[in-house]
Amino acid sequence: MIGAIAGDIIGSIYEFANMKSMDFPLFSPGNYFTDDSVLTIALADSILSGEDYVDKMHAYFARYPDAGFGGNFFHWARGKKREPYNSFGNGAAMRISPAGYAYDTLEETLFQAQGFTATTHNHPEGIKGGCSTAAAIFLARTGKSKAEIKEYIQSTFGYDLERTVDEIRPGYEFDVSCQGSVPEAMIAFLESKDYEDAIRKAVSLGGDSDTIACITGGIAQAFYGGVPREIEEKVYSILDEPLGDMTRRFMDKFLPGK
Repeated sequence: MIGAIAGDIIGSIYEFANMKSMDFPLFSPGNYFTDDSVLTIALADSILSGEDYVDKMHAYFARYPDAGFGGNFFHWARGKKREPYNSFGNGAAMRISPAGYAYDTLEETLFQAQGFTATTHNHPEGIKGGCSTAAAIFLARTGKSKAEIKEYIQSTFGYDLERTVDEIRPGYEFDVSCQGSVPEAMIAFLESKDYEDAIRKAVSLGGDSDTIACITGGIAQAFYGGVPREIEEKVYSILDEPLGDMTRRFMDKFLPGK
């Protein structure tokens, strides 16, 4: 999951100042963690502790209310609501990476991902975004090829993964829906040659850069077997102590030695 968090942090400064190029510094003084990282780590906490994910999201929101949460989630969490709000936003996919690492079968991964996603994003497109991302991570970490991952995602979820990054980039605009950002994030991964290349391709698309890079990063970490050490160390230096500690605990349990 450190790969997803790194993608979020790297993409954070380009969300509203899109970089339509792969030539940019991975880190600068302005990089920060956003709601993508906060809710990813909240899910990791829920999985580790066995405590309800809704409760965890409420608690993490209370700790980090200024992390950049979307309007619907902000009002849901501030009001401590428990019912989902039928969202199909890409928040369903940005926060799901821990589910892709924590379970032993694809069936269990999909079952758990659907449950975690539906706590807020119970629209069919929201469920699809969360489940497809978790499935891609599971398949990547269990040794499936890019061709196999692509075929499964297309045949199971109906996403069009036949486009290229170069085809998407020129006309791609800000889109916070799952259907308008999850396929693009997956294409960035499918075209990549290593973790850093995947993140650079994701950010270069423009749009909701931190979230697209977060989704891409979770899958790329699983496929390439980790995140470069210098990127990981920089991420931990940006996370605060509680978020960093929870990330390390999850990584130690589900990705020992990575």
